[in-house]
Amino acid sequence: MDWTTTLMPSMPTVELIARGAITFLALMVLLRIIGQRESGGIGLTDLLVVVLVANAAGAGMMAGAQSVGDGLVVAATMLFCSVGIDAAAYRWPRLARLVKSRPRPLITDGQFNRRALRREFMTEQEVLSQLRLHGISDADEVARAYLEPNGMISIIPRSGAGTVEPPEGPRV
Repeated sequence: MDWTTTLMPSMPTVELIARGAITFLALMVLLRIIGQRESGGIGLTDLLVVVLVANAAGAGMMAGAQSVGDGLVVAATMLFCSVGIDAAAYRWPRLARLVKSRPRPLITDGQFNRRALRREFMTEQEVLSQLRLHGISDADEVARAYLEPNGMISIIPRSGAGTVEPPEGPRV
């Protein structure tokens, strides 16, 4: 076995870095467009890193790849992009508004926000099922309900309405 051929990148490193960065950023934009409900309980960049690093590292382990180094360079690029975007979003709040999800209001003063429901492809029945998990039987008992960036629904009841902690389970 020739260790140099196995471990050293077979393509120019700059090209591998460009491919990894372009793929990461393109998928981040696409996942941002589909909405936070679809990404579930983990952050958008976390989801991207897991999927893309596994794919990039897997390519280096398969016989069809030129070298393990190819996969490692691409995986390292994606990890760097993830950390870089998180650091930049922390440093510049305006950028954070573009790359980080924000809570979306689903109910305001007992009224469903139909635009937000359409945006997240949610039905009123799905939201009502989450209200029942919190011990609320009707939307009129809710001052505010938000779809949080992690995919969960948080509920602020109107004064006088009690809630129950939701059980741990699959996210909406």
